[in-house]
Amino acid sequence: MKHTEDFKREAVRIALSRGLARTRVAADLGIGKSTLVKWIVDYRPGEPASEEQADLARENERLREGRIPQDWQDKPSKLSHKDRHAR
Repeated sequence: MKHTEDFKREAVRIALSRGLARTRVAADLGIGKSTLVKWIVDYRPGEPASEEQADLARENERLREGRIPQDWQDKPSKLSHKDRHAR
């Protein structure tokens, strides 16, 4: 089901302003928690808190689109390196 932009923005407003758990807000709206979290990232009001956050947001968007960072292209090990600290 495709939700309207207004629905998404209202869901974000509710999630950020009511003090309820995101799981609860998502369930009340009939959407998944991960969907709500994505909308919060996409529709959060205001600008990123810092230039560093803005840079990270742009890099994350490029990675989601499948673009490889310039400094990774000449290092194939970066592309297949498994993050050992993630556990």
